[in-house]
Amino acid sequence: MTTVGFVGAGRMGAPMVTRLVEAGHDVAVLGRSSEKRSAAEQLGARPVAGVSAVADGADVVVVCVFTDDQVRQVCLDDGLLDAMSAGSTLVVHTTGSPRTVELLAERAPGIAVVDAPVSGGPHDIAAGQITLFVGGPESVFDRIRPVLASYGDPILHTGGLGSGQWVKLLNNTLLAAQLGLLAEAAAFGARVGVDEAGLIAAVRRGSGSSRAADLIGGRGAGSVQDFIDSIGEFLGKDVAVIRAVAAETGNDLGILEGLLDRALPTPAT
Repeated sequence: MTTVGFVGAGRMGAPMVTRLVEAGHDVAVLGRSSEKRSAAEQLGARPVAGVSAVADGADVVVVCVFTDDQVRQVCLDDGLLDAMSAGSTLVVHTTGSPRTVELLAERAPGIAVVDAPVSGGPHDIAAGQITLFVGGPESVFDRIRPVLASYGDPILHTGGLGSGQWVKLLNNTLLAAQLGLLAEAAAFGARVGVDEAGLIAAVRRGSGSSRAADLIGGRGAGSVQDFIDSIGEFLGKDVAVIRAVAAETGNDLGILEGLLDRALPTPAT
């Protein structure tokens, strides 16, 4: 049994907590309100009210909040890193800038930090089949793998710290680019009289198939744009991050940019 502290038991985090408890781990969940503490208790976890309590005695602390800014807030401003014991491990599931986990590691040299963004949804977590892209030292990866295996499969070690974030961001960039390609193909098809649903169904069986086409076709109805609209909040967040990080590192996304604009136009400022 491993003692696990958990921050962010929301849409994605709640099924992770359930799986951790079912696997026999001792799980403390941060709940800043009585309602959230009650929800944590219903998951079978120990509800705690502050970051010091969630880190107390924890071998592994998992952070699964929505944005990079929230990761920095809870880990740095709220004092989670300071409250963690030397030799413990911080796991960041939130998709964000690789620079964030590097900064956390710099600020807490006695804490092992790994980035482990996920690919999939709550239903995948509940089934124990969420994909994890894990960046960090191999020795740390091996040590925490039994905890991650409570809900993750496959668990892919992508290399050093920050590499999990890069892989996740590039993965979602490719998904957005595929959606951009499909949107262009559907628009062309409409101009020449090809039904969009029929096009997607056929492409899924042909050499032009893609994960994006399978996701759209698997819904059974709706257009490419309908699917983009349904996931735009989550996918758009990650695309915005990779654009920003690419610029920070002096890179650009090349021909992918036009496809990203087609799928997820940059909001006007």
